[in-house]
Amino acid sequence: MNTQNLFLKTPPLKLFFTAAMPGAISMLASALYQLLDGIFVGQILGETAFAALNLAMPFVIINFSLADLIGVGSSIPIAIYLGQKRDAEANNIFTCACAMIVAAGVLIGAALFLLAPLLFRLMGAEGQFAQLAVQYLRVYAICSPVTTIVFAMDNYLRICGQIRFSMFLNILMSVISAVLEFTFLFVFGFGIWGAALGTCLGMCVCAIAALSRFVTGRMNLRFVKPAFSARMIRQIIACGTPNFLNNIAGRITSILMNILLVRLGGETAVSVYGILMYVDGVVQPLFYGMCDSLQPAVGYNWGAGRFSRVRAIERCCFTAAGVIAAAALAVLLSFPEQAAGLFMDKGNTEMLAMTTGALRLFAFTYVTRWFSFAMQSYMLAIEKPVPASMISVSTALVFPVILVVLLWPLGLTGLWMNFAGTAVLAAVLSAVILVWVRPQLHRPDVISEDGRG
Repeated sequence: MNTQNLFLKTPPLKLFFTAAMPGAISMLASALYQLLDGIFVGQILGETAFAALNLAMPFVIINFSLADLIGVGSSIPIAIYLGQKRDAEANNIFTCACAMIVAAGVLIGAALFLLAPLLFRLMGAEGQFAQLAVQYLRVYAICSPVTTIVFAMDNYLRICGQIRFSMFLNILMSVISAVLEFTFLFVFGFGIWGAALGTCLGMCVCAIAALSRFVTGRMNLRFVKPAFSARMIRQIIACGTPNFLNNIAGRITSILMNILLVRLGGETAVSVYGILMYVDGVVQPLFYGMCDSLQPAVGYNWGAGRFSRVRAIERCCFTAAGVIAAAALAVLLSFPEQAAGLFMDKGNTEMLAMTTGALRLFAFTYVTRWFSFAMQSYMLAIEKPVPASMISVSTALVFPVILVVLLWPLGLTGLWMNFAGTAVLAAVLSAVILVWVRPQLHRPDVISEDGRG
């Protein structure tokens, strides 16, 4: 099915299952690998290595954040331009964005490689703890010129209707990475750097496989001679800023949390926080995979003036996000000890008790988190970066920092409560934004270029 038929003519519910479900499955595969990554490091290399991994992870995500800004920021206008039949502009943005991602990977990777020891020293890490974090981060830094483009390719493939191929690549990447990491750690006895290398090699294979599809010239998008312009770069930055700010702000918050955790509870507290992030790393990719997979369809219909279809697609998105959140809440409240036990020696009763209590508090995050996440994605898909940025920055940085101050007397318990409190405030902000932009979202359809309303 070509892009026009898929996005404009497929009934909204069928489109949801056609586009969003493969996206959610592919993100789930990625999330399960991330879960295995934590289990492998925690069980094979031990608690110090697991804590070092979590100390380094915010910087690993920062390494991908600029590429994510360009990838998401370019995919939104690309989808809208294709809906408006402006293929030449879509191809130019696609080509320029790919070149910008590779250049950003070189620059950010070099900076992180050089600054890694200083960064962890400033965070208060010392000895083996700091050395392992440096090893882990530097592997990602070296590989970033190739690996950073992989997630942007995911967006571009879905814009071209290659939804199943995108899903296949994500699953393949997770399988390759998991097999290589287990082999490197368990069979060859590599250190924590082997865990990072396994992941990066899996990303490299799939990035090359995705790029090869566009090189052949048989896709809706193709490489052309790039024509950079200030207007195009501003457009990419504007559309990608909400995701970028979310990534950067979230990592600043994670770094702040790690600094506080090192001081309040040492490696054990950092490990508990890491477990919470791994659990969220299973749930949040389901939100992201589903909402992100629908963005090309929403943007295409928005560009074509099919506003009623945009609303119908988003109703499916919000409903499904609520269902996923309810399931996550039920599982975490029912099985906190089992979830905690995946990452640690169950004989460590002190850490198990701390993690179980933290997970029970963390579970309430999903009561409201689904609404703000879906709302941010909706605003992003229809080129409304300001409200999307307000949600993302407030969720990732502003609200958590405010709550760190307000809940400081509760110590570690206050840090665990921070997540659920942030989700409530983000939902309130999202509701206010929805009321604010509602008149713009309920415009009547215009006649599209195919003559249909």
